[in-house]
Amino acid sequence: MKILCIEDEEDIRSMLVEELEDEGYEVLEAENGELGLAMITSNCPDLILCDVNMPVMGGRELLVELRENHPKYNDVPFIFLSAFADNKDVISGLELGADDYLTKPVDLDILLAKVNGVLNNSERR
Repeated sequence: MKILCIEDEEDIRSMLVEELEDEGYEVLEAENGELGLAMITSNCPDLILCDVNMPVMGGRELLVELRENHPKYNDVPFIFLSAFADNKDVISGLELGADDYLTKPVDLDILLAKVNGVLNNSERR
């Protein structure tokens, strides 16, 4: 299973990539939504983990771009990672079409449980 991790903070991205690779996943990386979009269209990941606030193109803009202009990827689960932890931020992200919304600092056990759950459910479809 292939996971795309889109995160502008290199230390956070590296930690996430390492944890996911330790779980046996193939992990692709991008530092902003624009690069992430290119990775999505060229690699078709099984899951997208995406920061909300990034330079060039943020996570919200990426999700809107995917849902509106790339319907081929509508079935790819999309999980936001964000320091914006207010309920209105979480609700806004979910209303945009994200499958889940995790707040930073990320609890790695919860992240892995959600990733495993999402990917196991998508395998059953």
